[in-house]
Amino acid sequence: MSDAKPVLTGGCQCGAIRFALSAPPTKVSICHCQMCQKASGAPFASFAEIEKGDFAWTRGEPAAFRSSSIAERDFCRDCGTPLSFRRIDGPRIEIMTGAFDRPDRLVPIRQYGTESRLGWVVAIANLSSQTTLQNYGQEKLSGIVSHQHPDHD
Repeated sequence: MSDAKPVLTGGCQCGAIRFALSAPPTKVSICHCQMCQKASGAPFASFAEIEKGDFAWTRGEPAAFRSSSIAERDFCRDCGTPLSFRRIDGPRIEIMTGAFDRPDRLVPIRQYGTESRLGWVVAIANLSSQTTLQNYGQEKLSGIVSHQHPDHD
């Protein structure tokens, strides 16, 4: 990775693992396949694809799980945050968008594994919703102490 100011940064929930990109992702996508559902513990996973030369782990080394004969998935061994999907010996790494400090800058343009997409996913935008403040209330929310890394170095 070049010495230029990072384009995007991110890391795990506890801050033991951090990463930086020196160029924008080549693609941002969502995968609904059952393997991604299990790996993320969610109804789908969202990934930003990056050329390995434009990516660096800047703090710590993630642990890896060989999830199939062609791929490995990186995660933080301390807090368990899922971090990436990468084809073994491939030229790119796919970082989970939720691990970025600014996931709002990573808008998916494609979906994969749609044969496993859960039927209710398409209706998420129509569900009733409330903010965290509305859900907990000011008194309870002000008493919560976060142990999450502050999403910057």
